[in-house]
This record gives sequence, structure tokens and C-alpha cells, in this order.
Amino acid sequence: MSQYIPSAKEQTFLDTVESPKHDRQLISGLGPFLSESAPEDVQCFYTESEIAALTELKGSDRDVEIRMPVKMTRHYFELAKRSPLLQRIVKASPDETVSLEGSEDPGYQMDYSPVEGLLHKYEMGLMYVAATCSAHCRFCYREELIARKEVERQDGTVAKKGLAKISEISEYVKSHNEIVANNGGRHPDTGREKLREVLLSGGDPMVMTNSKIASWFAALAEAGVETIRLGTKEMAFYPKRFDSAFLDMLDRFHETWPNVGFRLMVHFNHPDEFLLKGDGGQYLTNDNGTPQWHPDAKKAMDGVVSRGWLQVENQAPIIKDVNDDPDALRIMQRELYRAGVGNHYFFCGRDIIAYRAFNIPIEEAWRILNESQKGLSGVEAHARLSITHYKGKTEVAAVTNEPIPGLPGAENGVLIFKNLRSAQDAPDRGKVCIVGRNPDAIWFDDYEDRVLFDEVGLYDYSRVDKAVD
Repeated sequence: MSQYIPSAKEQTFLDTVESPKHDRQLISGLGPFLSESAPEDVQCFYTESEIAALTELKGSDRDVEIRMPVKMTRHYFELAKRSPLLQRIVKASPDETVSLEGSEDPGYQMDYSPVEGLLHKYEMGLMYVAATCSAHCRFCYREELIARKEVERQDGTVAKKGLAKISEISEYVKSHNEIVANNGGRHPDTGREKLREVLLSGGDPMVMTNSKIASWFAALAEAGVETIRLGTKEMAFYPKRFDSAFLDMLDRFHETWPNVGFRLMVHFNHPDEFLLKGDGGQYLTNDNGTPQWHPDAKKAMDGVVSRGWLQVENQAPIIKDVNDDPDALRIMQRELYRAGVGNHYFFCGRDIIAYRAFNIPIEEAWRILNESQKGLSGVEAHARLSITHYKGKTEVAAVTNEPIPGLPGAENGVLIFKNLRSAQDAPDRGKVCIVGRNPDAIWFDDYEDRVLFDEVGLYDYSRVDKAVD
């Protein structure tokens, strides 16, 4: 594939973009802690016993850094030193490699990768445009990408996941949409509609320069994409990244392509990531009783939500010993909505390598979210609980406590899954699967012996024959 050449319109936009350097003061790897070369005030992040336990695992099958590299920003360290819950997000622990059970390709994502670095599901594409973040969540659903692991593809080849290239993605979008247009609005092989929405993901796109991000925006807009999403946790890890240069770039993009929508998908796991806390651990409040935001996070969030032409949504997994707390989730949903951020999804854990160290039972996740939304107004409580089945995005719609008379297997109540997004053309949208309850279940497999009704086919799933295009 030849190098991508921007159009005159793209180049005019790109010439306006500034890309200042950012000093995140990264602390990368366990090495600085093991050698005691980390900054003196940071060295205490790990206790002597924790360092000893992690050192003992070095070079073994349970080496935590082989599973997931260690990394955090100075900003996040300052937050985490006041919050043991945030420490759990970025702090390596021997517990995470006790069980290395899990999938190297969660959700069979690579089945839907017609071009390297692109996942094409539903009417949207997800692109891997960066292979790192400002800090690394220990529970990361993309641990195979961040840790640069080799993944077996459906054709039997084994290779690391590659990043998307502008020229290849642009050509694919144009080609797919042309086929769709010439076939009456549906692709003749997959049944999909136009590829109208693309998500920049990774890794975190916000580790890239403004110029690189702008190049992606411009190319996708020129290829005919209707809406661009950018998924990021940078608002938590390093909110100063959302500076005037980045916001000016967004404004110039909108002026140049006013009909292309933009959605910023932020990732806050816990209110401790953006609210101020006192020495006693309590949230500081404003005069009217509302919690005070960290000034850097508030400035960053105000900067994006003040641009009425874009949308900001938050989504996050519910993780063991991090945010498996109804009160924390209630505060987070309320405060985000008050700041102008929609509550999109909460996720059950994925079947990543070592998922047993981070996932909580599916039914418990449903209870936590349901409890958290008691006391929220109708507009604050929009988030749903999703779990990503191989077939597509699936909602944990309800869990009953009472038996259903006359239904064998429902003596202890049932759980209802509802299909939200099918990976191809959404034929099963809204269909349900009902299983007998299993309070210990943390993945779909744990319900295989208690399926009561399955019109969506969650338990009668076969992989696609080949990567679809």
C-alpha cells in the first residue's frame, strides 16, 4: 500500500495544528522500584514486602511484567497515594498471575479484522492506533496489545497485533461503502450497512501528537465517515493533555468538516480519579454541597463539554477491589452527568489472560450497578451493564431473586441476557437468553449447564468462517 497523500483540504487543516510536548513524568516498569532509583516520594508506592514478592516472580511464568508492563504518570501517582482503590488500578500484584487462565484474543476479535489494526463490527470500526497509554491498568482488556504478545489468527498464523495505517484504513472504508451503496444499502456478503462510525483506540490515541490525531481525523472525514470517536483514559491519567492546542485542533476540525460528528469516550473507573479528597479520605465539597473536582480534571472536562457540537460519554468495567461499590458508582454517575458527561456502559469483566484476578461475578456486578442507580435521577441513570460475548455486545438485563413456578432450573431465580449488538448485521438485536442463576459465574461458560431459553444463540455459537470484509 502506497503512502497516504492528504488532499488539499486536509493539508490546509493539518497546517494549522500545533503539537506541543507534554511532560507526564512517567514512572515506567518495576525496575525503578526494585533498584530504588524511583523518585524518593514515589518509592513508597510499593512496600518492602511487595517488592520482595514481585522480585521473586521475575523471570518466571508468573512474572507480572510479562503479563502487563508497569507504568503510571506523576499525576496518577498523586491521586493514588490518597486512594488504595486507585493503587489497585496501576500497582502490580502477585495475585494477578496466580491464574493465567484466559483468552489471547478475547471475544475472537481478530475474526473481524479485514485490515491490520481494524476491527469491523456492527456499523462501526475500531482501530488500534497506539500500542500504549500514559499509564497501564492492570486489568486492561487489551493486555495482548499493550504487552505486544503474539496472537494466533484464525488462519493459523501467529503474530503480534499490528497498528492501523491511514492509507489502508481509508481505502477499506471507501471500498466497503462503495460496495454497500452499489448493493442497495447492504453489503452482499455480510449484510452490513455503511461503515459510518470509526473509533480511534489502542492503547490510548491521546499519547500521540495532535498532528497524528488530526491526520486520522482528516483522512476518516475525507473517506466519508459520518462520526469519529476517540477512546481515552487520559482525562484520568494526565488531564493536562487536553490543553488549548488540542482543543484548537478540535475546533479547526469541526470548522473544516462541520457535518462529521465527534464523540469523546472517556474512561473513569472511580470518582477518586477526578474528585478532591481531604486528609481524612473524605470528598471535599463546594458551598452547595457538591463534590469538588480536581482542578486539572475540571479544566480538561470543561474544555471539551463546552463545545456543544461534540458528545462526551464515560464507560468503565466493574473491577474487583476497585469500583465494586454501589456508593462509588453512584457518586461517579451523578458527578459525571452534572459535568455534562453521559453514562454509557459499565462492563462485566472480559476473558483476558488472568481475568480471575479482576472479574467479579456477573450477578454481583448487576446488583452493584442496580444499587448504585437507586437515588439517581432518570437522566443520570442511563448506563447499562454489558458483557461482550463472542457474538456481540450483550446486556445483563435482569436478575431475579424468586423462583419461576413451573420452570425447571429456575428454582433460585434467573438471569436474563439481551443482545445489544451483533457483530455483523444485527439480526438478533433485542433477543434474549435466560439462564438459571449461578452466583459464582464470572464468564458465560459458567452458565453452560443451566441454559433455560436461548433465542439469541449465545450457547449455540460458531465462529465466522473467515475475516469478514
